[in-house]
Amino acid sequence: MNFKIRDMILISMFASLTAIGAFIKIPTPIVPFTLQFLFCAYAGIFLGAKHALYSQLLYVGIGLIGIPIFANGGGPTYIFQSTFGYLIGFIVCSFIIGKLTEKIKKVTFIKIFIPVLIGLFFVYLFGVSYLYMIVNVYLNKSMSVKAAILAGFTPYITSDLILSIIIAYTSVYIIPTLRKTGLNKGYLGGK
Repeated sequence: MNFKIRDMILISMFASLTAIGAFIKIPTPIVPFTLQFLFCAYAGIFLGAKHALYSQLLYVGIGLIGIPIFANGGGPTYIFQSTFGYLIGFIVCSFIIGKLTEKIKKVTFIKIFIPVLIGLFFVYLFGVSYLYMIVNVYLNKSMSVKAAILAGFTPYITSDLILSIIIAYTSVYIIPTLRKTGLNKGYLGGK
C-alpha cells in the first residue's frame, strides 16, 4: 500500500472522529445510541470506499488492541460484546457508502441519501445478527430473532434515519464547497 501523507491524515482523522462519536452517547439498556454512524457515513462520502474502509478498520483495530475507544470500552475480548457486530457493520457501511458515492458528479440529496440508507442497512444487518448470535451462543441465553430486532433495531432506527437525513443534507453543501476549493482531489469525483 502506498499512502500519501494527506491520505494517512484523513484516514486517521475519520478513525478519530468515529472514536469521538462513541463517547457522544445516550445510554440505553443494550445498545447505546452514539454518533459513530454519522462519522462512519461521512468517511464513506468524503474519503471514498478504500480510504473509508481503512479509517474504520483503523478505528476497530485500535479498540481491539486495548485502547478504550468503543462505546463500552475496548480490548480483544470486546468481540464478545453484544455490540461488536455494529462495529463490523461500520466497516462494511463506510466501504459501501464510499463505493456508491465516489463517482457522483452532480450531488443531490437523493444521490447521497440512498447510499447512506444502504450503508445503514448493513450496520443493522451485522449489528442485530451479532447481537442474536452472542446472546444465543456465547451467553447461552434464549433470544428470538424478533427479540433481537426489538432490542437492537427498533429503538435506534428513528434516530439513525434522522442522522441519515442530516448526513445527506449537509453533504449536498459540503461536497460542492470542497470541489470549489480543490480540497477533494482524489475524492468525491475530484480530479
